[in-house]
Amino acid sequence: MAQWTERAELLFRTEGLEKLKNANVLVVGLGGVGSFAAEFIARAGVGKMTIVDGDVVDITNINRQLPALHSTVGLPKAELMAQRLLDINPELQLTTLREFLSPERAYEIVTPEYDYVLDCIDSVTPKLNLLMSAKRQKVKIVSSMGAGGKMDASKVEVADISKSYNCFFARTIRRRLKQEKIFKGIKVVFSSELQDEGSVRITDGTNFKKSFYGTNSYMPCLFGLRCAETAIRGILKKEKPQD
Repeated sequence: MAQWTERAELLFRTEGLEKLKNANVLVVGLGGVGSFAAEFIARAGVGKMTIVDGDVVDITNINRQLPALHSTVGLPKAELMAQRLLDINPELQLTTLREFLSPERAYEIVTPEYDYVLDCIDSVTPKLNLLMSAKRQKVKIVSSMGAGGKMDASKVEVADISKSYNCFFARTIRRRLKQEKIFKGIKVVFSSELQDEGSVRITDGTNFKKSFYGTNSYMPCLFGLRCAETAIRGILKKEKPQD
């Protein structure tokens, strides 16, 4: 194994590190959640990854997104993250897709070749279609719910979507999934803390996003961490039991 994975090998053992090296992970969305999730996946030693994002860095991203710096404003997030991930692991087999995930593409991009899909999209329609695509193809997926409007890190957990609560975003996704006869069987990262409703702002609906909540520096990162943990433990077959 490479020298940089020495500490990981001590914890995962040689066989675990080999599983990660042979794994293939899809990360969709490289904002505050997805950028950190992708980095944690790469640093764990996963050997093959596809990252998807069509956005560029905006100055308002600097408070919470890994590739967002004053020097990177206006640059594509996907390309910035690709450079970073390959600097972490030069042997990473990386596919970079600079695109917003349209509903149609959600059904094209998910295939059984992936060991895990990390859904880090923050708008309803693309997220819903990605979840449905993974569910119907029986591809393992973990989905980030709403990190906005939250402050308490201790309230973040991983559970089946049917057991999520106090998350407006998760409630919307549950309702839409029920219309498709999907009631459970999707892991989500969510916070049981009630949102600060005074921090919401309405948008023009561009890219399927109608509103957003104020967000701090650490909550999206924590959601990304829990997404990455779920995938890594799943690949290692050490998933935490769910109630």
